[in-house]
Amino acid sequence: MAFAMVVTTQTPAWSAGVTDLIWLESNSTAGNSILTFRNNGTGNPTFLGSTPASGIGVFDKTFALGPFDSDQNLIVNDDGTLLFAVNSGSNSIAVFRITPNGLQAVEGSPFASGGSDPVSLGLKGDILAVVNKDQDPAQNANLVLPNYTTFRVLPNGQLIPAENSTVSVAHNSSPSQALTAFEGPFLFGADFFGGLLQSFRIDEDGRLRQNLPQALPNSIFADQTAGHQPLGMRTHPNLPILYVDITPISEVAVYRYDGRGVPSFVRAVADSGAAPCWAVVNHTGTRLYATNTGDNSIVVYDLADPLDPVEIQHFVMDATIGAPFSTVIDQSDEFLYVSSEQSSASATPVANAFHTLKIAPDGTLTEPFSPTVLPIGGSVPVRAQGISVFGTK
Repeated sequence: MAFAMVVTTQTPAWSAGVTDLIWLESNSTAGNSILTFRNNGTGNPTFLGSTPASGIGVFDKTFALGPFDSDQNLIVNDDGTLLFAVNSGSNSIAVFRITPNGLQAVEGSPFASGGSDPVSLGLKGDILAVVNKDQDPAQNANLVLPNYTTFRVLPNGQLIPAENSTVSVAHNSSPSQALTAFEGPFLFGADFFGGLLQSFRIDEDGRLRQNLPQALPNSIFADQTAGHQPLGMRTHPNLPILYVDITPISEVAVYRYDGRGVPSFVRAVADSGAAPCWAVVNHTGTRLYATNTGDNSIVVYDLADPLDPVEIQHFVMDATIGAPFSTVIDQSDEFLYVSSEQSSASATPVANAFHTLKIAPDGTLTEPFSPTVLPIGGSVPVRAQGISVFGTK
């Protein structure tokens, strides 16, 4: 698949045949848009165009924790045929067909999200999981409980709410991610302010069967005064293992999970960066990448023993004025993409950008190209969120 407006150029040997399409969303309160880029490995990714998502984003002028802490704001299905994106400020999910001519909204898009302030999406087969965070400052007069809920994705991309699928969580618990497991029909969530890990079994009809929520082990916080706040998560691609970033103390917790999706704590390992927020694992299960918002870095872990990650690199990325957040890895395990967002009122809009990191055969990182600034216009302040990728041949 290649977008029609793209001119193909010769690529160096290390990326021969690999072309990535990268999507981010503007998250603008004046009109959310999906921004499409193409990376063929020869230089900074090329901007292909902007597609309206028929909804609006969120913005909090205080830059407080909560409203902006989320991952998987937009995702692509395994076939690379559908893209799903949140409209956090208008409580809807936009769905697009990915075509050679660009993104095309499916009939009926956007669809109601089943709650307030959707921020994260996960896909398991034809079941789409949604986290409704309920922390949009513009909707504070109409607060409802945050929730996890599911939809069935029809073959044409339309969304149908799954019956009896909504599980509400505590007010202001700030759920931040809808992580579907590689191994098993499970959904994991981190209630950031609530300090809890959520786990669910996903029935064939899409209904969520909630397990007992778990607090992080007190043993991790011995002699610590920081909050017990889990955030970014990823599962191992081949084993029932869950990795959880513990942002306030710069550690990554390792869990096993059983046949019901119930996690059991194994250990926590140190992260030499500051404030790990999000994480990805490569497709072979040999490397874990933790994104550190506090020092603009990625820590790379060797997963020779998947239950005992060993740090092998602390890579500081080029400065963008903003702070790094969501991270994705392409299907070839050759590129890692990291979104950067305006993180303070004093930062300029050019803080909304993304990094293109090259992955060496040993899993370590370099940054061969300058960060790509997002072409977001308009007169309202914007903090872009979310990043997704699909590799084409």
